[in-house]
Amino acid sequence: QVQLVESGGGSVQAGGSLRLSCAASGVPYSAYCMGWFRHVSGKARAGVAAIYTGSGSAVYHDSVKGRFTISGDNAKNTLYLQMNSLKPEDTAMYYCAAGRLSGGFCYRIPDYYDYWGRGTQVTVSS
Repeated sequence: QVQLVESGGGSVQAGGSLRLSCAASGVPYSAYCMGWFRHVSGKARAGVAAIYTGSGSAVYHDSVKGRFTISGDNAKNTLYLQMNSLKPEDTAMYYCAAGRLSGGFCYRIPDYYDYWGRGTQVTVSS
């Protein structure tokens, strides 16, 4: 049974930092994509960042480049999202997800991901 469990969300003032973690177990792929997505009520779920566990190669949404860093610890089966210089517009429910490569690439598109966590809330106040 696949389990993805996020933690590390919370409330922070603009300019602050948070580190999200996602503990993964049971993912039935030898190497795969893991991503962080965020959702605000009334909007579509958006891909924030994705990483290929085989190489560590990562992709980011333009709005978080230079502020967020996705990383993984394969030994611990844990995915991280370091979020710095947080802005009020980063406020959302953040989800981690696991999925397969497509054409040798990890996309930040929800449809490419098969397994999802329950999410952790991030709130940034101005």
